[in-house]
Formats: sequence, structure tokens, C-alpha cells
Amino acid sequence: MMENITCWLAKDPDPHTREELQHLIDAKALAELEERFSQRLEFGTAGLRGKVGCGPNRMNRLVIQETATGLGHYLIEQVNNAASRGVVIGYDGRNDSKQYAHDTASVLTALGIKVYLTHAVAATPIVAFGVKHFNAAAAVVVTASHNPPEYNGFKVYWENGAQIIPPHDAGIAEAIDNAATKAIPLMSLDVAQKQALLVWLKEDYYQTYRQAINENPLLNNHNQPEDVSIAYTAMHGVGAVMAETLLNDAGFSKVYSVKEQREPDGNFPTVNFPNPEEEGAMDKVIALAKQHNADIACANDPDADRFAVAVRTSDGDYQMLTGDQVGSLFGHYLLSKAESNQQLVGNTIVSSSLLSKIATAHGAQYYQTLTGFKWLTNVAMQKQSDEQPFLFAYEEALGYTVGNKVWDKDGLSALVAFAQLTAELKSHGQTIWDQLEALYRQHGMYLNAQRSIALDPKAAPIGDKLRQAPPTMIAGKPIEITEDLKSLTKRFANGDTESIDLPSSDVLIYHLAGGARVIVRPSGTEPKIKCYYEVIEAFAQSDSFEQVLEKASESMGMLISEHQHSLL
Repeated sequence: MMENITCWLAKDPDPHTREELQHLIDAKALAELEERFSQRLEFGTAGLRGKVGCGPNRMNRLVIQETATGLGHYLIEQVNNAASRGVVIGYDGRNDSKQYAHDTASVLTALGIKVYLTHAVAATPIVAFGVKHFNAAAAVVVTASHNPPEYNGFKVYWENGAQIIPPHDAGIAEAIDNAATKAIPLMSLDVAQKQALLVWLKEDYYQTYRQAINENPLLNNHNQPEDVSIAYTAMHGVGAVMAETLLNDAGFSKVYSVKEQREPDGNFPTVNFPNPEEEGAMDKVIALAKQHNADIACANDPDADRFAVAVRTSDGDYQMLTGDQVGSLFGHYLLSKAESNQQLVGNTIVSSSLLSKIATAHGAQYYQTLTGFKWLTNVAMQKQSDEQPFLFAYEEALGYTVGNKVWDKDGLSALVAFAQLTAELKSHGQTIWDQLEALYRQHGMYLNAQRSIALDPKAAPIGDKLRQAPPTMIAGKPIEITEDLKSLTKRFANGDTESIDLPSSDVLIYHLAGGARVIVRPSGTEPKIKCYYEVIEAFAQSDSFEQVLEKASESMGMLISEHQHSLL
């Protein structure tokens, strides 16, 4: 191991991580050194993401340069005219992101690949937009999204504008391993620019994204926007300028931004965890909303690809909507605006099945994918046609894409769409809560929850256990259908089987009598499982929203309790 460490120390271009590594060597911190050098940070379908620090199992300049080298070689092999078509590169506001983006550009241009590099920080959807805009071979965004401050990441988009999926993740990973054994090619950005290999994306490029969003026909519902007031936070990320601009373009003049969270700050000083889903993360924007009696309190995560919203309640307080609630509202709203039937909408296997019912009610086509936005957009591109155009997709983790201007989740266009939905309802004397209740009354109240369960590390894998002795009941309800995404088989209680048209994945889905659903997804790296639960409670005409919510919550509590007990 010490030979690898010495070699790394000699190659590392960053004095800060060299100093960190030398300190670990001097302190004989063998366990720490082993953890950092026993393996490389794994490159997968989300690219790279990890803590910043020295060594191949951390995010640092040398890891970035090796990753960019592997990516460059793979693109030249796999994509027609990759060098001349180029790669779009952008970065978020984290402390190391600009340096990592510039290192990536230095490597790719040294390989003869043209680079379009943002001149300043950019929201992830603004960079992803550039792939199709320039007909580029790929894009790279240096971002760790909503992870804690000590993290950074390297996200890759393919030539179709969507995040990479197999086999490209494995192909790039192999090319990175190969690149790590050789000298790293580097070209200064000044030289690259002189050789016409580097194009700086300046303000006119950002305005091109703005224009594309404003021209999206799905975002042109200008229904008394001046009557809606909006509190907004960028959560110390890069979304504020474009978010405020797009809202202003759409006629929303009452927009109040959380001042202390408006500018990019990689230290995220006012939030413990810069993720709108985390408790306390929305406190400042909700406080600002109360101050102005705003209709909605909205947030983007730090790279602005996710969107979160809390809505004013009848008592003047604010309540967060879940990703599934926002997705269902969007599904109904956008399908109501669609020019024709047969529009294509989709979500992931762990998201609410309410969207499928909404799609059916509108005569639209619904599709479902594995977890991850990369699947939602790649599958949408395969399924769409002139007769069946893509409209909308979402995942429960606050990711939404409206139309096909960006083939990834886009928290900026989602913000505009939700503001316009709010304005339309308000112009009719209605609220978001009224619309949500109307959907529940039509289709039933869909309640979703997720839990992680720690398991005995010495025990056999839970997936193996469940497959060897398949349960027939959960929480006293018979299992009517079991979907095993590992064997891609759907088994009915009567013994019939069907094949499943999805990539293989270690996931089990149980459909219970009465409509409830349980999904079990064993962790591949830790002794724990993730469980996703859905219950459906019917609405009688005389039932109040509160009554049905209470019933659904009781059913959910019982389902979670009894299912988790059965696994331990």
C-alpha cells in the first residue's frame, strides 16, 4: 500500500491534499490510509460522488483528472465525432467545484475534445440543456447536489441529454481505471482557447436556457400571476438568479427571496443539511412566507435540479407537500392543459401509483421505471413518438421534468409550473389543498412512506431470505401479486406468472389485497434495507378530508409496524 501512497503523493497536483496525505503518513494513521487507498471512489450511473480529501477513494483534483481522462477516451471510442461535437461542462457553488470543472476542461481539451465551459456557476439543468442545444457528445456537471458540505461529485450526461445508464457507466469506469495507470494529459485553458478547443459559455448561453423555458408551451399559463405571492430560497445554491428571472418573466411580481441563503456558499452556513427534505431546511423560507403571507414557500436544492414547496394552510401555517403530492398535482394539471390524449407521463417504481390513475382518467399513456431520473428520461426517449409525445415525469425525491427542453430533473421549470398551477387555482377561488382533495376524492387517498431498517450484518441477505420463503400475507392482508425485479417475474396468487419489462434489479414489490403496496430494496453496500409503503383509502361522499387522512395514517402505521416486525 505504501508504494501506491508514495506514487499518489508524487502525482497529486493539489498542495492541500498532498499536505493532508503527508500528515496521515507522518501520523501513521494506517486505518485511515487503508480506507482511502484500498479502493477507488466508485464510478456509477450517477457518476462520482464522495467526500473531498486525499486518496483515490475521495474527491480531489487527481481523481477528477483521472476520471476526465477515462471519460474522454471512452467518448472518442463510443460517440461519433465526439472531439468536434464537444463536451459541456458546468459547476455548482461548492468550494472545489470550479477547480474540478477547470481540471476536467484541461484534460478533455488536451485529448483534442472541444469543451463548452460555463464562465460561472450554473444550475445543473442549465448545463444538461446544453447537450442537445450544442449537439454535444456529453456533459459534465461538478456538483454534489444536496449532500453535506464535505462532499462533491462529477455527474455525466450522454449525447442524448440524459444521465448515463448501463453499459456506459461500466465502460467509463474501466477507462478511468486504465487512465489511472498512465500520465495525465493537461492543456492550459488559455492555450485551449487559442486553439479553438475551449468555448466560454457566457451570459448569452444562460439567456438561451431562459428563452427555451419561457417558450415551453407547458409553461405559458399566465393566469393572474400578479395575485400570487411566493417565498423562495436557493438554499445557498446556484438557483436564485435564474429562478427569480423566470418567475418575473412569467409575471410573478410578488417574489420574496431568503437573503441569507440567496448567494452560493459551499459551507451552507444556515442549514445543517442542504436538502429541502431534511427537517429544518425549509425553516427560513417558511418564516419569510409567514412574514409576507405568501401563498407558497418554495426551494431549490443547491444545484437547482430539485424543487420543494410548502403551501399555506387555512390557519395561516405552512405544510410541506411530498414529492408524490407535487407529482400527482403536476400530472393532473399538465394533462388538463395537453392539446391531445396519448401524452406520455411516468414515474419510478417507488413513487405513488396515483399518477397511473390520473393518466388513465385523462386517456394518457403511463410508464414506470427503476428508481433514478436517468431511467425516467432514457425510457421516455425510447417510448415517445409523434402520436405519443412526452409530457412529464417525476420521482418522489423531489425531481420533476416538464416537457423535453431538459432531459433531466429541472427544479427551475418545476418552480414556474407550480407557481402557474397555484395562480390558476387562485383565479378560480381555489387552493392547492382543494385540488389535492379533489384528486383524492376521485381516485382515493394515496399515502406513501419510506423507512430504512438496519439488519444483523451476520444474517443472510434479506432478499435471499424473502425469495426462499416468499411471504403470502403482510399486516394481515393477502399478497395478490409479487414482482421480483431480480428474476423479472410477476407472480400472481393463483400461480400464474408474467415477465417484467425492466432492467434487472434486486427489488421485491408486494401488491396486497385492498390496494396497499410494499417494496423491499436491499442495500448492496450495508446490512440494511429500504422499504417503501403505499396505502389507498377510499373516499365516501360524506367523508371529510381529515377523516380519510386519519384512516389512511392508521393503516400506514399498522402496515409499517407489522411489516418491519416480520423482517427482524
